[in-house]
Amino acid sequence: MKFVVLALSLSLTACGTLVPVSVKFPEAPGKQAMIACPSLQKLKDDARLSDISRTVTINYSTYYECAVKTDAWIEWYETQRRIFESVVK
Repeated sequence: MKFVVLALSLSLTACGTLVPVSVKFPEAPGKQAMIACPSLQKLKDDARLSDISRTVTINYSTYYECAVKTDAWIEWYETQRRIFESVVK
């Protein structure tokens, strides 16, 4: 019985700390989120109208795909950070 009381008292006192602990929200995880958007295609000097329309279409789709991914990731990260900060405070 003495050992149980001693073990219990040691385990309870070992958890306490006098130093305040501050928790920070972690930095953005993974390298996938930090990859820059690809460069847009450029036209050659002797481009025909069909080349221009193809390049414009490719550039629009490339830009908007990257914009959607980036905006969605930023929104997710900011939401997670707000949730984390509201729980920690």
